[in-house]
Amino acid sequence: MLTQLEYAATSLVSPPLGTKVLEPVRSPLKLGVLASGSGSNFAAIAAACAKDELPAQVQVMIYNNPNAKAAERAAQWQIPSRLLNHRSYAQREDLDHAIINTLQEFGVEWVVMAGWMRVVTPVLIDAFPERILNIHPSLLPSFRGVRAVEQALAAGVKITGCTVHLVVPELDSGPILTQAAVPILPGDTPETLHARIQVQEHLILKQAIALVAG
Repeated sequence: MLTQLEYAATSLVSPPLGTKVLEPVRSPLKLGVLASGSGSNFAAIAAACAKDELPAQVQVMIYNNPNAKAAERAAQWQIPSRLLNHRSYAQREDLDHAIINTLQEFGVEWVVMAGWMRVVTPVLIDAFPERILNIHPSLLPSFRGVRAVEQALAAGVKITGCTVHLVVPELDSGPILTQAAVPILPGDTPETLHARIQVQEHLILKQAIALVAG
């Protein structure tokens, strides 16, 4: 004979036969994407969300370069976009405050730096602690900073790749979530190598978002 306490504990672990257990309904993760260039990574995220390959939704895409093709891609996916030209702000912190205001306006929960060519400050990092992802075109911790593809070619390594990591104040140093290796082929140029790396970037960005949304 089970005591009341023992019966309660057993019921918590295993509901009686015939009981229908309902899975909790999860709302899509609300993403804000930062982009500076062509927006190919942004488009890969938007497409995955539209196909329900990710339990997420892009709320807004912020870009800092008036000529960035990312704005055209946002229009194609009918996703709101906002231009925050970094040249209009006296300090990096001022730009980051404007980014925060925009992200909060759209109810963003996680931030994805998808080809964002600006160093962010603790102002933005502290507003979204451990909730900012960055994609970097190397196998971190190798080749941090700008021109990572050119750094890999100059070093003569045989393999490079890409990394998605959480953003911390120290550049390209946050905890690594996903990585993909890309071989360097004879005759590779920065353009040919970067094109192959981008293919993997699209894949591991989706993996990282699925991981944090899970």
